Amino acid sequence: MSAYYTKLPAVLLLADGTVYHGKAAGKIGTTTGEICFNTGMTGYQEVFTDPSYFGQIMVTTNTHIGNYGITNEESESDGIKIAGLVCKNFNIPYSRKQADQSIQDYFQDENMVGISDVDTREIVRHIRDKGAMNAIISSEILDIEELKIKLAEVPSMNGLELSSKVSTKEPYFFGDENAEIKVAVLDLGVKKNILRNFSERGVYAKVFPAKTSFSEMEKWAPNGYFISNGPGDPSAMPYAIDTVKEILATDKPLFGICLGHQLLALANGVGTVKMFNGHRGLNHPVKNIIKDHCEVTSQNHGFGVVASDIEKSDKVEITHINLNDKSIEGIRVKGKNAFSVQYHPESSPGPHDSRYLFDDFIAML
Repeated sequence: MSAYYTKLPAVLLLADGTVYHGKAAGKIGTTTGEICFNTGMTGYQEVFTDPSYFGQIMVTTNTHIGNYGITNEESESDGIKIAGLVCKNFNIPYSRKQADQSIQDYFQDENMVGISDVDTREIVRHIRDKGAMNAIISSEILDIEELKIKLAEVPSMNGLELSSKVSTKEPYFFGDENAEIKVAVLDLGVKKNILRNFSERGVYAKVFPAKTSFSEMEKWAPNGYFISNGPGDPSAMPYAIDTVKEILATDKPLFGICLGHQLLALANGVGTVKMFNGHRGLNHPVKNIIKDHCEVTSQNHGFGVVASDIEKSDKVEITHINLNDKSIEGIRVKGKNAFSVQYHPESSPGPHDSRYLFDDFIAML
């Protein structure tokens, strides 16, 4: 199929009216979402399949995408979760012998629309200066006025509840059922490599749908709770905030990542805010101010917690700070075994500097 692929024209239109012309990548069609960029130099498949990216059009800053193909076991979920792809070079021939298919075949199988052969440096600079905004990609509609009408119908990410759309529909188990430690995972968009990190540390996990009640999870009698990463606006998730409050009331150990971090903050009266651009990539420097050491982290989030709320809080304290913009990267609840980080310590892709956090959680159990 891909050997005879001919690049057709495609258009990227941003909400502020900026237009970019390029070539079709993946399926011929139209897609919409909030545009954002990822600065990672590798791991494009893990990015595509990360549920936290649901509803977002991804601009990749690495020049070549698809050059080492697609390998089934490297997916973080059951399929592509980004809304669309913007890249410079969409490489259909691939170099890795172990790969299962080309990126073009993969995108066509997953009904994924993208655009290539555009100046991604210019696009990233534009988004960085103007902030996050909605966008539309089309390789079937090239009329700009028609695209503007379609784009105007796309809702803002602010106020969107998306976790229930990517969460598992039924509970499932992960790891060795004979393991001594049981952890209940609230799946708001969990990645497979997070579950693997637990399994490697002797944890038997039961993964629950996003809207599962605390009482339902407690029936399984877990030793602790994990609140996962995921997409959307945390303040639009009162069901999850209430669940976190109920877990805290039991004094059982709790660990949150990314969206789980934001929900732990909200459960303790700390607000969240939509960031101008967010953090997406695998080279973000973070300082652990408790242990006084730095780590390079893998990140993916468009919302953050309000620093001034934490400084006024008598319930939570800061544990980690972003060294680029001084945003809050980690908190813990005073007097409880409950903590969270804004980044992705399973780091797939990314450096493994932060995997000690899983060990810290296991030690609490």
